[in-house]
Amino acid sequence: MAKTDEKLKQEAVTEEKVEAKEEKEDVLEETAECEEEKTSLEEEGAEEPQEDELTQLEQALQEKEEQVLRLSAEIANIQRRHKTEVQNAAKYRSQSLATQMLSSIDNLERALAIEADDEASENMKRGIQMVLESMQHAFKEEGIEEINPKGEIFDPNFHQSVSSVPLEEGQEANTVVEVYQKGYVLKDRVLRPAMVVVAQ
Repeated sequence: MAKTDEKLKQEAVTEEKVEAKEEKEDVLEETAECEEEKTSLEEEGAEEPQEDELTQLEQALQEKEEQVLRLSAEIANIQRRHKTEVQNAAKYRSQSLATQMLSSIDNLERALAIEADDEASENMKRGIQMVLESMQHAFKEEGIEEINPKGEIFDPNFHQSVSSVPLEEGQEANTVVEVYQKGYVLKDRVLRPAMVVVAQ
């Protein structure tokens, strides 16, 4: 689905660029015609061109030149926007899948927190640990990192406070004292903020 959306977006940008280029070509043609007409009038030997007519042609030519400049700027903006969209699509290609996998990682970590009371349970925990490490490695390869800010100063850009507790002696205000749920960040984009308890 994401690939289809990306393809449709690219087709729309391409169509927009083609239309802008065609419009620019039309304006350039009209500009050339205005210049030819102006030159023709100036070169007439029999009678001088009417001043009003020449002024009108000069104004029309100026308008067409301004149109060409505007269209050139528009084409440059379309190209820049398209380049940015392509770069972001590559940079954040794993965002959708990673977001869906976060709950699975949470569940695996909860399973590992349960105490094993026999050998079968220990073997199962080892298997779960291997799966979790494999997923964490895949996340790291994609540039996805954990936000686990215990002991750090609360940052609303990466943390979400779910409750607060009184400051203890020696603690700095707004220190994260407990993490209910780890957060994750993909490069410079937060996939999920960390759910934390803050000392105030």
